[in-house]
Amino acid sequence: MKVVYPICCGVDVHKTFLVATIIATQGIVPSYKKKRFSTFNNSILAFKQWLLDNNCLDVCMESTGKYYVPIYNLLEDSIRVTVANPKWVAAVKGNKDDVKDSKWIGDLFRLGLVPGSFIPSKCVRILREYTRYRFKLVSCKSSEKNRFQNAFTVCNVALDAVVSDMFGKSASSITDYLVNSDTFDPEHCISLLQRSLKKKADAVIESIEGFQMTEEQKERIRFVRKHLDFVDKLIADLDQTITGMVEPFESAISLLCTIPGVDRTSAITIISEIGTDMSQFSSSKRLCCWAGLTPGNNQSAGKKKSVRITRAGVYLKPALVQAAHAAVKSKTSAYYRIKYERIAKRRGKKRAIIAIARMMLTAAYHMLQTGEVFNPCDFYQVDMPQELRNKQKEKALKQAARLLIAHGVVLPEHIAFSA
Repeated sequence: MKVVYPICCGVDVHKTFLVATIIATQGIVPSYKKKRFSTFNNSILAFKQWLLDNNCLDVCMESTGKYYVPIYNLLEDSIRVTVANPKWVAAVKGNKDDVKDSKWIGDLFRLGLVPGSFIPSKCVRILREYTRYRFKLVSCKSSEKNRFQNAFTVCNVALDAVVSDMFGKSASSITDYLVNSDTFDPEHCISLLQRSLKKKADAVIESIEGFQMTEEQKERIRFVRKHLDFVDKLIADLDQTITGMVEPFESAISLLCTIPGVDRTSAITIISEIGTDMSQFSSSKRLCCWAGLTPGNNQSAGKKKSVRITRAGVYLKPALVQAAHAAVKSKTSAYYRIKYERIAKRRGKKRAIIAIARMMLTAAYHMLQTGEVFNPCDFYQVDMPQELRNKQKEKALKQAARLLIAHGVVLPEHIAFSA
């Protein structure tokens, strides 16, 4: 096989130490230099100097959790680091240790058999940490909301069966009254209702009457509510910090917001995951595959096995699916809704929404690459305004009438006159 990297290094990374093997190709037989370093900063800098002294500028290591990140941070300025998925560099079990693992990684990398993972620039990586933390806080907020609602359900309060939002103004006023009051006054509850919920006053009272709530249960509900308010405030503060961090990416965010269904929060999440430099991906298909939106290819002996999408893109994929749901329900643009309905008839709703998410990521790839706003080539064919649709139909009828007249076909007077 052809040697791609004449001098390279394979690194087996652990929490407290790393084992490195430099491979130098001289003639046919390669030579090996092995050394062990600590993962403390001074030792990593010594490892970096050892690489430079041996004229090794290409390093490959597997992405073992977050242990590779400190090493990558100190090497990326002067050494080309390839971070590989562990499945591509897994050694054969039964005859492996730390030294043999580093040698195996180096041998595969030397022959160009290890595809590198996408690692964005440092500013994008820092932004990614914030957006992923925000995702966790939003998930925590949803859990606390469910916990708050279940606390009333077990106390025989079926208010959630009447109101559409347990955290609306009317429902919040009633829940606060139930938790902080020792008595229950139906008239006072009715006075707390607002707008359209006043029409359901009888149903609201019926869902509450006869409830059983001890002081300890009330105290637990107060704890849940305090935590929910704290998480809300934390998300607001986090959003304010993220707003200051994304100032260099405002033009890219504005571009992505032109896609139907993509709001500012979704655009920031997309940029934090894939960056703005699309040269990292050879094509939009590679980007979709990296995001876990591409069906697999698993065929053997003429039999096609499971082709489910992969588990990749654990943060990007949910954001795109959420944007896809918003796009197919959009009232301003029917572009993705029409495509979704066509696919859903043949493949089902779940596959259709994944297909829409992939279309949106493909659009984002080309928009970030060219700097153009959302304007797909089939936009007017799918989502054409009625005026343009009538003009297109009229133009097609005129062309057909001219062809018929040219072939000697006699047409009615009003059609012949318009042609």
